[in-house]
Amino acid sequence: MKRVVLCALTVLLVAGLLPGSAQAYANAFFPTQSSGNRGADVLAIQYLLQHNGQSVAADGVFGTTTVAAAKAFQTAKGLGVDGIVGPQTWAALAPTIRSGDNNAAVKALQVELNAKRRLSLPVDGVFSTAVRDAVVAFQSHAGIGADGIVGPVTWRNLAWHYDYPDFAANLCDQDPDGNGTAANWATSAAVAQLEQAARSFASTNQGRLPYGDAGFEHGGDIPGHGSHDVGLDIDIWPIRTDSAQCTAGRITWQSATYDRAATRQLIQALHAAAPGHVRIIFFNDPTLISEGLTTEWPAHDNHLHVRFCEKVHPNSLYTC
Repeated sequence: MKRVVLCALTVLLVAGLLPGSAQAYANAFFPTQSSGNRGADVLAIQYLLQHNGQSVAADGVFGTTTVAAAKAFQTAKGLGVDGIVGPQTWAALAPTIRSGDNNAAVKALQVELNAKRRLSLPVDGVFSTAVRDAVVAFQSHAGIGADGIVGPVTWRNLAWHYDYPDFAANLCDQDPDGNGTAANWATSAAVAQLEQAARSFASTNQGRLPYGDAGFEHGGDIPGHGSHDVGLDIDIWPIRTDSAQCTAGRITWQSATYDRAATRQLIQALHAAAPGHVRIIFFNDPTLISEGLTTEWPAHDNHLHVRFCEKVHPNSLYTC
């Protein structure tokens, strides 16, 4: 979005989420995950639920069985029973682990390190030397005590850290505002939900999905945008009639090569991939607006600004 949202920046300043140093996320929070979410954080939660004796498949999708397992865990721990994994439930789920451990909690750690640090550790539950080295590197990166032991502070910072998309998921990288690949980061949920929508859209044989600016690795202001600060906003491009949106250039909804039907299918895929977690999509096609699929906003003729949301977020603009 091409505007400055002052209240959003105020929240970020208070939360300590603006970039600048290794302490840029010293006040990181556990990202709330709930029914409809997907991604590395959900997968880590499922392994942590397994570690705590709950029966749940580790598939990275927060479905009915994950809700049930979260409720059972919350009941056992005397927490509020809502099936939503917020900061209290996250903190209760995540044990302190270290070299030599071998359990499902280590699998959760390996999933998070792979997603947040772009690694390829085997997800085998073994806290090996390679895992310890990755933990120390992350702790140094985050500006926290680099002792190789994964306790509450490391878990919180790792869960909060942004994820990087897999462009093999029917995506192509487009950076129209000159921010380059540095602006491809977003929350694990936002990335995974967009990836799933792109994979689903691939079945229509209408080309790949152009991925524009999302966020910087640790959030914060992005030149040319007023709101891509918290990892839940991702710009994508509309679909062309020749399916060449990744190679033939950017269009607007007024262009002769704009494919409204295909763009509608893409929007439907986004909602299906993240049920209850698409807050709003800014795009100025009047037909899609009249259908309730998009919302008008200045300077959004040539791209869709997808805003994901969570059940609980420090910024009310991102609360579902």
